[in-house]
Amino acid sequence: MIDALFRFFETRIRPFAPRPDLQPPRATFAFIWFYVRQAKAPFLIMLVLGGLTAAIEAALFWFVGRLVDILASVDRAAGWPGLLASHGYELAGMLVLIGAVRFLVTMLTALVDQQVITPGFYNMVRWQSYQHVARQSLSFFQNDFAGRIVTKVWSGGQSTGDLVTSLMESVWFVGIYAVSMLALIGGLDWRLAVIVLVWVGIFSFLARYFVPRIRFHSRETAEAGSMLSGRMVDAYSNIQTLRLFGRDEVNDRYMREGFDIFQASTMMFTRFITGVRASMALLSGVMITSMAALCIHLWLDGRISSGAVAFTLALVLRLNFLLGRLMTQFNGIMRNFGTVQNAAELISQPVSLTDVPDAPALVVRQPNIRFEDVSFHYGRASGVIDRLNLSIRAGEKVGIVGRSGAGKSTLVNLLLRFYDVESGRILIDGQDIARVRQETLRQQIGMVTQDTSLLHRSIRDNILFGRPDASDAQLLAAARQAEADSFILALEDQRGRKGFDAHVGERGVKLSGGQRQRIAIARVMLKDAPILVLDEATSALDSEVEAAIQMHLDALMKGKTVLAIAHRLSTIAALDRLIVMDKGRIVEEGTHSKLVASGGLYAELWSRQSGGFLDLGSDV
Repeated sequence: MIDALFRFFETRIRPFAPRPDLQPPRATFAFIWFYVRQAKAPFLIMLVLGGLTAAIEAALFWFVGRLVDILASVDRAAGWPGLLASHGYELAGMLVLIGAVRFLVTMLTALVDQQVITPGFYNMVRWQSYQHVARQSLSFFQNDFAGRIVTKVWSGGQSTGDLVTSLMESVWFVGIYAVSMLALIGGLDWRLAVIVLVWVGIFSFLARYFVPRIRFHSRETAEAGSMLSGRMVDAYSNIQTLRLFGRDEVNDRYMREGFDIFQASTMMFTRFITGVRASMALLSGVMITSMAALCIHLWLDGRISSGAVAFTLALVLRLNFLLGRLMTQFNGIMRNFGTVQNAAELISQPVSLTDVPDAPALVVRQPNIRFEDVSFHYGRASGVIDRLNLSIRAGEKVGIVGRSGAGKSTLVNLLLRFYDVESGRILIDGQDIARVRQETLRQQIGMVTQDTSLLHRSIRDNILFGRPDASDAQLLAAARQAEADSFILALEDQRGRKGFDAHVGERGVKLSGGQRQRIAIARVMLKDAPILVLDEATSALDSEVEAAIQMHLDALMKGKTVLAIAHRLSTIAALDRLIVMDKGRIVEEGTHSKLVASGGLYAELWSRQSGGFLDLGSDV
């Protein structure tokens, strides 16, 4: 029964439900409303329950005053029978409100807050934010700290939920309580209500002055905190490099600069918090004294009873407590508001690389590739790739060579549509890659890069990224072809997981560069895509392992269209055709023997790598 009750509330929000539009607005309140409107019913119920809670609390103080008056009016000798005979219905109403209604309102508030909003709404914001940011272009992630992005995505969801619930539990509660209090004491004497109105008015003026300033500095503090978090993650992620160069003091100074920025922004923020609290203490002291003096004056004149004095002063003291608590919570409220502002700036950025509406899937029957007048300059006026034309026949094996910065890797990134071309177009099997779904484009291309990083998951999961539905036999065959099965079966991680179940550490740091490369090659072998891209695929391997894998790569390349980038020219000399790039243009193309004979740039590069780049001297 209890489990069923909990499950009913826990399923009111579906945090992982698909949503076509994941991009929220950038403006803070619009950003918050983007998510709140997906859970309007629970928040509306929270508003109603919060209002009822505040009204019941104000009524409790009225009951205290009313009880004082009732006891003063009855004869003690009559005992309970006399008390119930004269005021039974009134006392029964108080009992029902306190014992039943208050209990139900409190329980429902806890269920909606803890079983609906906390697990459902918070995770909905985090999940949708993660999905939207995960679809950003490579440049989006290359221009920021990964740790900073993660901090904003996670804290954005947390702070959005905290801010909305804090506003309802604090601001809304105090507002309803103040209105209920005005109604109760205004019935006694209008002057009492005037003092409360003046109190609330001055409080609103102070809030109007301090809140924008606190909000600005809380935003600055949140930004500084994200920056500092990013620096720390960057340092820990590259701890081996820091140790290798023995630069602890230099890195400490860099980190200290970040801490100094965060410290300065925090102190400006807390100065305003201190100003708010001091102002509120002065205001509450004056108002409580004024209210007490007026109550005594009215009692001396016989205009209000002792019970009325008791509940009025109790209401006033409670209001003072609530306003004081609200001001102390402004710290958290404004921190959350600043964090939401800060997160909204990142999360709300539109995805720069999007599919055209109703984009079809890329269907490859003949994996030919054509670059037509392609130019790309990374947003600059010129450079990188200029008006490049290249046709690659289905099944052709093409090597791409050139000096560093010639545009080789950029060419591959454009083929994978990690960036959009600035002019021209790229076609695969006659289909413009800018007009098809990106996911289906990359499903048709297998790639092994020089800098291989793995997910901090099991080796099985890393290889199965090539084909999630592959059988264990296919998985083992791919590992064997990549000459990786022997070392995989001998692995054991710190938790005792062995073989294919062993985890590889962040970015695969627990494995050697050659081991990571072989797992990456196994992943691509399992994927078995019609187009194969090799970017220095065997550069991290020793000569013996490279020779063993080369035989399997030759088998893998059979029937596929291949683009191979290599600085070590011997690894691609046997390919069907070699493309030589320089300053973003194709300057030579042909077979290895033809290019060596022509005496151009390729011949120069080949001469250097085959032994001619060292002047050994006559005395050696």
